Amino acid sequence: MYFRGIGTAAPPRRYTKAECYSAFRQSDWFARLDARSHFIAGRVLQRDNGMEARHLALDSLGEVFAIEPDTLARRFADNAPVLATQAAERALAQAGLACGDIDAVVVSTCTGYLCPGLSGYVVEGLGLRRDVQAFDLVGQGCAAALPNMQLGRALLASGAAEHVLSVCVEVCSAAMYLDDDPGVLISACLFGDGAGAAVLSGAPGPGGPRIAWKDSLSLLEPDEREALRFEQRDGMLRNILTRGVPSLAAEHAQRILGAVLGRAGLAPADVSTWIMHAGGRDVLLALERRLGLPSQALRYSAAMLREYGNLSSAFVYFVLQAALADNAAPGWWWLSSFGAGFSCHGALLEVSA
Repeated sequence: MYFRGIGTAAPPRRYTKAECYSAFRQSDWFARLDARSHFIAGRVLQRDNGMEARHLALDSLGEVFAIEPDTLARRFADNAPVLATQAAERALAQAGLACGDIDAVVVSTCTGYLCPGLSGYVVEGLGLRRDVQAFDLVGQGCAAALPNMQLGRALLASGAAEHVLSVCVEVCSAAMYLDDDPGVLISACLFGDGAGAAVLSGAPGPGGPRIAWKDSLSLLEPDEREALRFEQRDGMLRNILTRGVPSLAAEHAQRILGAVLGRAGLAPADVSTWIMHAGGRDVLLALERRLGLPSQALRYSAAMLREYGNLSSAFVYFVLQAALADNAAPGWWWLSSFGAGFSCHGALLEVSA
């Protein structure tokens, strides 16, 4: 499998940490939460947490505090199809392919629900063929990008498709929830809105870098499900985020990396470019320590976290795009995502000019 094109999309409105903290203090929610919650929000939004801004599907930050089911559902329905289609259009343009060339589309999300699913909106928005194979994947959280691509790879390998469109879209502002739980508050401070897309093909494109998917592995630990997940409360999604997530992510990422590199006869030192999901600054630091990486190894993940916050499943598309835009050194690249489940996925890519 080859990556023929990458595209991303984010809402036009950008909000800094300082703006978010000011809006929180001016909202009715500030009085509804306790002093410990005020301290946590201030610590996350006023100190260096690896993030400077987020792009949110809101005309003003005041809207984020209108937390009720119908408003959040409408926000997802209004924005998820638009962002997904924009990212997909850009991936197709980079791939140099027409809409009629796409044989299958796979769309992942965890921040909202539509029936019929988002794939139908992407088919409509792009003008894809009506006989295109359309798949909707839900509930895989921040980890969803790689399972999405693995399904694309299976479709290509089976001969059922020649070109597959892979899309992840998250409207995290449509999954807003506030209470005095520290994990809930930290989540509210870190997540942003955006979409990523990739055109996956059975053969490389005629120009640009050649990005070949060589091998991959997934790991699912249901015993750790309560460490990171969504639950339904009052008709809304409430994020459960625990202190153990950074170490869990690093441990699982190391296990998958070691297994895949071992099959290829490679060592971590052979990886020239790291395309990693960033749950937050603490996750990146845990990955650096566990994998024995220099601080600059995860610079693309850190840069995307700084500008966009945690984009959940869409994040790794932004990181891959940033590495390609920077003409990162060719050779062996490592692509990895992790999230709810607890799940972790990794793929070995071979990149040549």
